[in-house]
Amino acid sequence: MHSPVNLQLIGQEVAIVWDDGTESYFTFERLRAASPSAANIGERDIMGNQYGGDGPKQFPGVTVLSWEKVGNYAIRFDFSDGHRTGLYSFDYLRELGA
Repeated sequence: MHSPVNLQLIGQEVAIVWDDGTESYFTFERLRAASPSAANIGERDIMGNQYGGDGPKQFPGVTVLSWEKVGNYAIRFDFSDGHRTGLYSFDYLRELGA
């Protein structure tokens, strides 16, 4: 697993430099739409029933206000629309940036 060594807000994007020198760039809207939170993508119970994930899929004008590293595996972003529950694992962010 690769880890971010630098994370910055540049214009309307989040820029991440990884420990292997790779760089990833995400627009705020794309990052918000890709939130792995249960509120955003829903979750399934043991019977396979889907709950949640029926909210908006586009987030025009949303911005990233701040972020916080969670342990040694994820980043939690605070968005201008109040969303702050998705934990973006480092692996997930690398996959999104590919």
